[in-house]
Amino acid sequence: QGRTGTKLSDFGDYTGSKELTDILQLTNNSLSDVRLSPDGRHIHVILRKPKAGLVTFDKYERGQLVQNHKKLDLWSTRPVPIVDILYLDHNDNNSGSKRDTAAVAVVYENGKAEFWKFQECKAGWHLLQTSDLCNSPRARVVSVCACSNLIIWCEERPPSESSPALSSTRNKLRYCVCRRDFDVEEGVVSLGGVKIALHNNPKFTVVSSGEYVHLLPDLKVKPLLSISKFFLSWSPRHDSFRISTTCKNTPLKKFSAKESDFKRLVTDSLGYLSTLEPPEIYNFSPTGCGGLLLLLSTGWLCLLQKDGMLRQVFKQADNCLVKYGTHTSLCMYQDTLALLVGQNLHVVDVNCGRELEKIVLEREGLLYTNRAERRTPHLLSETGLFVVVNKETDSRDCNSKMKPSGFSTVEGIHPGGLLVEAVFEEACKYYQQRSLSSTQLTVDTLKKGGRFQAPISLASILRNYFSLMGSLEAELKALVALEDVKGSLVRGSVKEVEVVCESLVEKEVARLLSSSELDKETLLYLNSIFSIFPCQAWRAAQAALQLHYNGEGSLSSKAPPDVWKTVLTKSPSSNLPAALPVFELLCHSVFHFQPSWLPRFLEAAQQQQGSAGGEGGENNVPLYKRALCVLSSLGLDRDQHQDLEVELLLVSGRPNAILQAMRVLMAKQEWERVTQVAQKFCKQSPLLNKEIFTTLLCEVAHHRDLDPYLDLLWTLCPEDLSVTTILNLVLKSLPSPNSPSSSSSSSSSSSSFSMSTTTSSSPAPFADPHSSQLTIGLLKPLLRKVLQRETKPSQRYADILQSPVFPPPAPPRQPAEQPSTDSALGNNISPALLAETPEQQSSTHTTVQRARVALPANPF
Repeated sequence: QGRTGTKLSDFGDYTGSKELTDILQLTNNSLSDVRLSPDGRHIHVILRKPKAGLVTFDKYERGQLVQNHKKLDLWSTRPVPIVDILYLDHNDNNSGSKRDTAAVAVVYENGKAEFWKFQECKAGWHLLQTSDLCNSPRARVVSVCACSNLIIWCEERPPSESSPALSSTRNKLRYCVCRRDFDVEEGVVSLGGVKIALHNNPKFTVVSSGEYVHLLPDLKVKPLLSISKFFLSWSPRHDSFRISTTCKNTPLKKFSAKESDFKRLVTDSLGYLSTLEPPEIYNFSPTGCGGLLLLLSTGWLCLLQKDGMLRQVFKQADNCLVKYGTHTSLCMYQDTLALLVGQNLHVVDVNCGRELEKIVLEREGLLYTNRAERRTPHLLSETGLFVVVNKETDSRDCNSKMKPSGFSTVEGIHPGGLLVEAVFEEACKYYQQRSLSSTQLTVDTLKKGGRFQAPISLASILRNYFSLMGSLEAELKALVALEDVKGSLVRGSVKEVEVVCESLVEKEVARLLSSSELDKETLLYLNSIFSIFPCQAWRAAQAALQLHYNGEGSLSSKAPPDVWKTVLTKSPSSNLPAALPVFELLCHSVFHFQPSWLPRFLEAAQQQQGSAGGEGGENNVPLYKRALCVLSSLGLDRDQHQDLEVELLLVSGRPNAILQAMRVLMAKQEWERVTQVAQKFCKQSPLLNKEIFTTLLCEVAHHRDLDPYLDLLWTLCPEDLSVTTILNLVLKSLPSPNSPSSSSSSSSSSSSFSMSTTTSSSPAPFADPHSSQLTIGLLKPLLRKVLQRETKPSQRYADILQSPVFPPPAPPRQPAEQPSTDSALGNNISPALLAETPEQQSSTHTTVQRARVALPANPF
């Protein structure tokens, strides 16, 4: 299954092909200064010597436009050295109206940036604008890249002439990494302001890959200081940095990019780095999805993944190790990578590291990716453009569109099969070295002979490699994460240890709350986490329950039902008093850090409980009672305890709890709050309405503090209460003349309902305004309302009353004499009496007094 290179172009379809061939054949020009556009239609060559400049070669879709094209040749217009050329349309799908357009930025060492646009229909390149990237005119750009809509560069900032001479160390830290937003639309380039991402740093090569920007040490000089033993990975999107080294497979440190001083960021790691001897980076290539290919001085080709893991993929043979200064090129093509060392091209499977093919080229070349054929290795040399294909592939297909089917045979092999083959090939080399025979050992001989059992056993294991990895993946990730945490705790500062602890607590709390059930040991473990790390556990609980407080008294939760089920489900019985159930544990935490959230937390828990159906609480005890038990165990002062108790009782929505809350409020004489609660909850049910009204009516009979709210109170009167019932309730609630409650509020009168002329000088039945006596005058609006409701004709008999068949009702008979019992007060008060003026009512005062004298004989 061999592979070979097939020529795609001899540059004849590019403008200035002869000039391009001559430039590439110059011995003093490096292929590392050649750039290809993502669509392969433009080749740019950055010239260094003998004259600095830029030359472009373009491939036109329509040949007739070539004669009038405008080349982008800058070597004669601006003698300042060019740092790099950036393709700004790398995210464009190259479709539709933009098919023949491309935009580039040419960045110079002095900070100037020229923006050019290619339009085939307008025959070539056109300058859009020239801008200054840097703020300082003395700054010098040393490297630049484009990441999404950002231009990012590393610039050298020389010291001012008045500043003293710098030390050798500080002189190496005179660089900074900057960024600017950009947007190219309809021929206009918009640039945002300059923002410094990192300062006081050494000279970095900035490399863009996906949403990450990697800051590599200067590859043109051999590293001398410990600050060159590592590299940084920066995510502008997440505003974070990672410190990594080439001798460790996990990042050394992760931190927020809010701290942009390089020296402060790496101070804690310098001691550890000084003990390392990491291999040098000889070459690199971005993968395009956040990763980075690194060719190291040890011969290893490594893949830095976007999660920060450094994975060794392929190692060259010891006799083929790269020497410093050797021409190399590397590039990744999805599951395949290509490495070119001198004239040797290695094609390697990324998944298992097996070398699929080694091709010897006639000349050195430059690997590149083509946006239309991302799976196939492409190569540029001084004689043209090539693509690597299988020998069995029809060359005519290669010359047309070069479908990536050239790798179909390789991709059809299961990765487990590749691993098995690799085992036998390695075993052949090993046994051949130990063999005294000159007979060449082959894989077939090794397989069929059955003399060597170890490769056969290992190969049988590897046949099920991926199914095994699937079952062990979670455990392996946990082990790697544990090793990472252990290293962070050993090497980290106090702040870093706190961050690690908070991350661990968040993960543990989320894991425990997501479990299907908690046994005694797990519950005790959860309690210990909240005890040892109270602040971190509170934040972890917020994250696990996804609690959000909108600032207007509402607390919402978007946690999945499984988490709330763990919170609300009956916990296992435990003999340890310190092991609180999950709900009580969370109530403790909520009260400690956000006391005002406790009623809202109870409300959210009740909503989740209602959506799940059933109580599901601890021994079926309502959640509000469990929350009240937590409150009573905290040893709070009386006022704070009662305020929260009332809120919890009201949030529960249960009739008995609401009445209990009202009794607490009445004991505290918070009458306005009492009436607000009554008005809100009377609408909940007729039975609760009756209980609340009855409670408040009895309270009215004891004192005059509710007088300002009587109008509101009377509107709450239930429909089924009669005048008799109301008066009987009042009479029952009247305190005795010698009761201390008869003077509970603002007066010291002896009786609440006494209407004797000796206690009031005002016309009866009204008492003195400063008296606490209850009078019929106070009850008049209520009684009138009830009487009017009682005297309304019933709609049930409307048809009968309107029928001419029946005679009209007889007029009411007048009583022969005035009754002297308490029923006269309850049953025979007519609406006419309630409608009289106070002067007219004075004539009835004697009757009311007689009724009051007869009160001791009241059977109620």
